[in-house]
Amino acid sequence: MENTIHIGLIREEKHPHDNRVAFTPKQCQWIMHHFPQTQIYVAPSPHRCFRDEEYEKAGAQLQEDLSHCSLLLGIKEVPAEKLIAHKTYLFFSHTKKKQPHNQHLLQTILKKKISLIDYECLVHPDGQRILGFGFFAGVVGAHNGLQAFGKKTGAYNFKPVHTCHDFQELITHYFGIKLPPMKIVITGSGRVAAGALEIMGLLGIKYLPPEEYLVNEYAYPVYTQLKAGELYLRKHDKTYSRSDFHAHPENYECRFLPYVTGTDILMNGIYWDHNIPPLFNANDLKKDNFHIQVIADITDDTHGSIPCNLGDSTIEDPVYGVIKETMEQTAPYLPGTVDMMCISNLPNELPRDASQYFGDQLMKYVFEELLKPQSEMIRNATIAANGALTDKFSYLEDYVNGS
Repeated sequence: MENTIHIGLIREEKHPHDNRVAFTPKQCQWIMHHFPQTQIYVAPSPHRCFRDEEYEKAGAQLQEDLSHCSLLLGIKEVPAEKLIAHKTYLFFSHTKKKQPHNQHLLQTILKKKISLIDYECLVHPDGQRILGFGFFAGVVGAHNGLQAFGKKTGAYNFKPVHTCHDFQELITHYFGIKLPPMKIVITGSGRVAAGALEIMGLLGIKYLPPEEYLVNEYAYPVYTQLKAGELYLRKHDKTYSRSDFHAHPENYECRFLPYVTGTDILMNGIYWDHNIPPLFNANDLKKDNFHIQVIADITDDTHGSIPCNLGDSTIEDPVYGVIKETMEQTAPYLPGTVDMMCISNLPNELPRDASQYFGDQLMKYVFEELLKPQSEMIRNATIAANGALTDKFSYLEDYVNGS
């Protein structure tokens, strides 16, 4: 068949190995059934959350050499030496903000005349991102925050998410767990916050509007959610506009401080960049009324919206303590400290569900666009093509040239 489109699922080679996939075995089967002109090949891997045999059973072909495939899909950055020249790759390249550690990767992509489509740049017509693992980052981050509070207080015990086969097993683990009174703040309104809210619902933690949350005490666990419009107000007229905030964050002040006095756990899912004021500062930590004991920094920006995020923790070692007076790192679960959960790859703890969710969005909104000879969506997400940066990403020129 002359017109067969060969698609390859590459093996994740970046360390530590990621266990997520762009398409699950069942999704591969669905694609090949509904698009008979496609054939999917899978590079064998001992690290994937789905076994090689599951892909074989679904009709995908296991193959070490994917050089005959025109489209190659992964998740994390591909090590430069593993890139195959003249191919089209889809993965999270982490280059669009000129991340220093991936400069060599983009240089190699251009040298090898590779077309790079970055998942992060695929957007709906209204500018909303199509793909992301934020929902399951929120699910796992919220669980881990609650788990840390249980360990710190000795009040209850949660098992680690990564010991569960899938989300269903995690839900079953919640049956019968009675949580003590506690107050939780969730920041943000995107996918991360949606994942955290899912855990609140599963555990029967009651929602309160911010004004009630601030003034009352409760005999059961409660949470409130602070969206950007409640967290940030323009300095001169105390209003909020989403487009103005993203264009001029320096004109806004953060209104989070009252919440530090009555909150036990902060689950942070708010978008942050360098011009946006943090939720609180180092001096606030030192005050007697700083009551927060556990912070699950799900969006995880070191020294970002949470000043006591001193760097990433890991799935194996998820929590570290911070001494409030000195901002120094210490052991977790000590009295009088703030415990930080700052894992950068949270969805890896529920990889089967996270992959299923990701692949569903990819199939619904992107896959047919990939098969078209011309697609505006794909063009807008293509960082490099035929050895050159595309017009939209020409601002990366100095980054690529090493200046």
